[in-house]
Amino acid sequence: MAKLIPAAERLIRARKLIQQARDVPLPEGGMGKRDFSYIAVVKDYLRQAKDMIKFISMTPTATAEMKAEVKKIYAEVEQADEEILR
Repeated sequence: MAKLIPAAERLIRARKLIQQARDVPLPEGGMGKRDFSYIAVVKDYLRQAKDMIKFISMTPTATAEMKAEVKKIYAEVEQADEEILR
């Protein structure tokens, strides 16, 4: 059975995944930001960040602060997507 990850740890891990997406190096030469493998890696990190937190706000133990943090992380994911890929 999979190990349960506490909500606070999920928030931290989601932010780390967003940072990893930002740290993916641009491919040398060629298509740059339009390189499909580059886009796929960045999108995968951002998807993992969303998946890490998507059920936190639905749990009965989630506090108002945690729900606010989840909203902030969703906004950070969208902002990172805009900054990195556009």
